Amino acid sequence: FNHISEEIRSLSFLLSLASGLDHSAHQFGRKLCLLITVLINSVSGLLVAFAPSYTWAVVFRLVQGLVSKGGWLTGYVLTAEFVGLSFRKTVGVIYQLAFTVGLLIFTAMAYVLQHWRWLQLAVTLPNFLFLLYYWCLSESPRWLITQKQNDKAMEVIKRIAKGNKKQLPLSFQVTDDDGEKLKPSFLDLVRTPQIRKHTCILMYSWFMSSVLYQGLIMHMGIASGNIYLDFLYSALVEFPAAFILLLTVDRIGRRYPWAVANVLTGGACLVTALVPDTLYWLKMTAACLGRMGITMCYEMVCLVNPELYPTFLRNLGVLACSSMCDLGGIITPFIVYRFAELWHELPLVVFGKSYEAFLFPSCKTSVE
Repeated sequence: FNHISEEIRSLSFLLSLASGLDHSAHQFGRKLCLLITVLINSVSGLLVAFAPSYTWAVVFRLVQGLVSKGGWLTGYVLTAEFVGLSFRKTVGVIYQLAFTVGLLIFTAMAYVLQHWRWLQLAVTLPNFLFLLYYWCLSESPRWLITQKQNDKAMEVIKRIAKGNKKQLPLSFQVTDDDGEKLKPSFLDLVRTPQIRKHTCILMYSWFMSSVLYQGLIMHMGIASGNIYLDFLYSALVEFPAAFILLLTVDRIGRRYPWAVANVLTGGACLVTALVPDTLYWLKMTAACLGRMGITMCYEMVCLVNPELYPTFLRNLGVLACSSMCDLGGIITPFIVYRFAELWHELPLVVFGKSYEAFLFPSCKTSVE
């Protein structure tokens, strides 16, 4: 059931691209799309916990997967659009760091609540609290400007300035462009050579990051050690990964830390595969370094993706490129569980190839 559930969830993530979540986020706003996905995700997660049969559990899991990815990406884009360019890196890394905190909490919950129904219920119920965003979360001012709702955008900006105890310059205003509303399409992702290059490299990076990140977690599940401690150790190393990015990306750019992280991940996977089980400390150290490296890769592609697209194209660009992450998630269970039947460490050897990063632009400035 666990193997099939992973594949169903990943497949539903990929189908979410065709479900119109991006169109909804651009046409109706980031906030409304986020709230709808939170509601559907919470209700479907609750139904999974009380599913009377395997068939119904798969159906509800499919529904949950259809909206989970769109909600996560919409939240990320909304966060990126709220802050200025100089703070976007920090906020993006912190957004990902919350995922790591969730992994640690999930480890403790899984240890205490070992029955899957109780665990599913425990991780689902807190999601309903996010519906309170309806009263405390503003719409993206950048999105409002692209929709020619300049008065509403100005209200949001003034509210933000008041919350930060700042005064807007007297000359500050949101200019009204008489042009038509910009409507994104998939053709815009490949319309110019530069955007086309960004799109192709981002798709490949999302794909490889997903395969390695999810593959290392799944391979840990079939290892012979203590799954709770192993998962805890590997989750803890995601914190230094975030701090390294915070210290380096503004000083030396995005490209070189990304490339080093790829090499570290590939080398650590090979070392983990080739070190004998008798040297458990060395094997575990290499595995943790691999997890840290792929976490840096994942956070970097999440950071760079929204930076390289203009506002009207940002949500579509992130959703389209990250769909390759879902394709990688579909393939990963087959790589791990099928290859492990031939040799337990074979999946790590496959994961040992790090993808190319030096072709990527340094992204010192974003496309805006």
